[in-house]
Amino acid sequence: MTATIHQTAIIDPAAAIGEGVIIGPYCVVGAEVKLGDGVRLHSHVVVDGRTEIGEETEIFPFASIGTQPQDLKYNGEPSKLIIGRKNRIREHVTMNPGTEGGGMETRVGDNGLFMVGVHVAHDCIVGNNVIMANNATLAGHVIVEDFAIIGGLSAVHQFVRIGKHAMVGGMSGVENDVIPYGSVMGDRARLSGLNIVGLKRRGFNKDDVHHLRRAYRMLFADEGTMGERVQDVAKLFDGNSGVMEIVEFMAASSSRGITQPKSGHGD
Repeated sequence: MTATIHQTAIIDPAAAIGEGVIIGPYCVVGAEVKLGDGVRLHSHVVVDGRTEIGEETEIFPFASIGTQPQDLKYNGEPSKLIIGRKNRIREHVTMNPGTEGGGMETRVGDNGLFMVGVHVAHDCIVGNNVIMANNATLAGHVIVEDFAIIGGLSAVHQFVRIGKHAMVGGMSGVENDVIPYGSVMGDRARLSGLNIVGLKRRGFNKDDVHHLRRAYRMLFADEGTMGERVQDVAKLFDGNSGVMEIVEFMAASSSRGITQPKSGHGD
């Protein structure tokens, strides 16, 4: 099966085009782009830079993928944007490559949904099965782990980490790290509990949810320091994979603090 390329598309002869690729009207594909098998570009899509797009990813009109990062420190270094398989990238989405100051690479996993107007900035690492709703934006160096959901019109501060299965409510400004399985919301986002609806949808059983709830209450209790509470939870729930993901996330080095509940303290 050969590629299908509309006569109005502009494709650099050096671009690597996989089998079964469909490129619609008025698309532009740069010289160092690699499109995997079955990729589809609807009309007016621009893919440029050192960009690799995995198999069966679909990109809708007016998306701009792989153009120069919006970072004044960028000096033309040969950084990359790597996008995985079976993503849906909707209209007006922008995704930028990395920079020398962030590891030279922006990476997006598999099976993601990036709705209208989403922005993924330089040096971000986005996991698998991530959903970003309309006009959600990631600043540079953000990490979004698997199955996270970022609500519409939300903005995530640079260097923030969003944990596995976390939920960011719409119109939230996220300044600090969000624990795995956590749910945050607010113009300056605060932790509002666990993403219970998301956990149930993904097949977590009652015992799983019960243990996560107990650990959450201990971690954000009023007694002791955060470090002491993390140690206590680690001892009590040793061997519980979900809880230990939260513990390891909170114990990891980060330039941002942990998003707290409104009643919690930020120690």
